[in-house]
Amino acid sequence: MASKLWIAQKLMLPTTSLEEHPSKVMLPSTIIAIDWSGRVDPAGQRRHIVAATWRAGKVRVESGRTRDEIAEWLIAQAKKDPAMVVGFDFCFSFPAWFLREVNVTSAPAFWHVVAEHGERWLSRENEDRRFWGKPHKRPAEFSGEQLHRMLRATDIDCKLAAHIPEEERALRVKGITPKSVFQIGGSGSVGTASLRGMKTLQQLHEAGFRIWPFDRPKAGEPLIVEMYTRLNTGPVHKSNAEARAAYLARKRKEDAAYSQLRSAAIAKAKASEDAFDALISCMVMAEHREQFYNLGKPRDPAYALEGWTWAPPPSGR
Repeated sequence: MASKLWIAQKLMLPTTSLEEHPSKVMLPSTIIAIDWSGRVDPAGQRRHIVAATWRAGKVRVESGRTRDEIAEWLIAQAKKDPAMVVGFDFCFSFPAWFLREVNVTSAPAFWHVVAEHGERWLSRENEDRRFWGKPHKRPAEFSGEQLHRMLRATDIDCKLAAHIPEEERALRVKGITPKSVFQIGGSGSVGTASLRGMKTLQQLHEAGFRIWPFDRPKAGEPLIVEMYTRLNTGPVHKSNAEARAAYLARKRKEDAAYSQLRSAAIAKAKASEDAFDALISCMVMAEHREQFYNLGKPRDPAYALEGWTWAPPPSGR
């Protein structure tokens, strides 16, 4: 019963406390959405890491870079145009209790711990079975009434928001199984990409990027946010090429921004789920770009440890 109460309490918290927008809002001039990959081989990274870039209504979708090359590319882009916002689709941290266990008081400090121990946590020989997935099953410690321990507050909020209207979220928890950053193998695992992505966050943070919500956004400076692609795409069978094509065709009829997309970007999104996620996320971020330099602190008290996922406002608002 304790876990259900904990979940309900988390879900009734507003996501963020946004400051009122000033009369003149400085908008980012570049939006980049990156569909990430935790693959270890460079060829796999170049194939599955996809970046969609929006500038002045023009969008380019491209792959071909490794994680290290993405970091180098973003640093170079920020030197040319610092008023940029980048969205990554991996977890920026772990549950607060785990950070306390490894004696850190912030997510950026945790990235240093990950740099030292991350690959060991990902190895099959790792003795800490809290990192689970093939070949290890989810431990009892993260099952039943203890399910919430493997999740950040934002993980639950995002998963429920993707399927359930906001007014019903606190009432309908049964049957929802959000993915955990502790899951490093098997279908839908996010832990591998996240652990390897934290090295990239550390590189970019040291290069001067602000990373929300750990840093306060500042207009005109490069900013990074965590995103959850399902909140951007909405319900669509993304792994099915015909479903992707139908979704894009509908968007091009209904949305002027999509009607202006180049055929090359559309073709890539039709051909690849990774490119589809990157393109749609980029378009959603560009549509709501007035938000980014005005993001406030999440009201959840653990945000400095766990982070929080940026999400577009609910449709109709």
